[in-house]
Amino acid sequence: MPGKQMMDQRVGYGLSPYRTFLRDEWATLRQDTPMTLRPDEIARLQGLNDSLSMNEVEEIYLPLSRLLSLYVGATQKLFRAMSHFLDHGHTNGDGKMPYIIGVAGSVAAGKSTTARVLQALLARWPNTPKVDLVTTDGFLLPNAVLEREGLMEKKGFPESYDLPLLLRFLTDIKAGRRPVRAPLYSHFFYDVMPDQSVEVDRPDILIVEGLNVLQTGRPPRDGTGIPFVSDFFDFSVYIDADDEVLERWYVERFMRLRETAFRDPLSYFHRYSKLTDAEARATALSIWNRINLPNLQENVLPTRQRADLILRKAGDHEVAEVSLRKL
Repeated sequence: MPGKQMMDQRVGYGLSPYRTFLRDEWATLRQDTPMTLRPDEIARLQGLNDSLSMNEVEEIYLPLSRLLSLYVGATQKLFRAMSHFLDHGHTNGDGKMPYIIGVAGSVAAGKSTTARVLQALLARWPNTPKVDLVTTDGFLLPNAVLEREGLMEKKGFPESYDLPLLLRFLTDIKAGRRPVRAPLYSHFFYDVMPDQSVEVDRPDILIVEGLNVLQTGRPPRDGTGIPFVSDFFDFSVYIDADDEVLERWYVERFMRLRETAFRDPLSYFHRYSKLTDAEARATALSIWNRINLPNLQENVLPTRQRADLILRKAGDHEVAEVSLRKL
């Protein structure tokens, strides 16, 4: 089982807090969970350069949605019991604490596809009818600020985010405030959109997707405050793949965008549409090696071990192994 041995080595087998499943082993955990997505819905959930088949949903994401439904149900039960305890049995039944799921991983790993699939599946479970999705791209500092601070080449690195704003957003979500708004980001314009936002109104589940959502920092010396975004998560998923595979996926996505979105004169990246194939490929590789790969190696990959579940992808975009943190 070379694949299993590889994952065991990657997560520190022998001392690992994870239990690793090969694809066929994980697929059996679906049991009798019904398929609630139609082929046309799955096609709409797929990312530009990602691969999402009915088989992938059935074997990987249905078991995961079943697991998450169990986690959410247990948390909801605990929340009701705690409310009853704190209110001396006089709860009004209105309180609800959203269950927050973090989805992390490299650029081009398929985080957005995973987040959208989980949102669609979880919204069909009876105890979680309202599932919202927010990406941390909206919490990036505006380009004008990044340019002023000399951070445009560090866009996507931890220092390029408005962390206090993101922490306030998550604090409000966990406090049950309504509605809460998250800034809106446009990949077309490559910037945060001024005066535009996404409304989050007390969902049963909130999925937070982003590069650095599992990032840690140095805790304050006096022990005050909550320094990490992941402190707000009830469950977290990391999308994993080898560096060379991620590089290939990034270049392939860049080349497809060059033939589609980049052709619009209003696109921030319109200039790339005029490049030859060779020039475009060299440009994509340069961006990957100059920005995305260092960010992956320095900031994103080191957070993998903090995830509750790791989806390990093969070169064809399909999940080959799943590592679940032991209770």
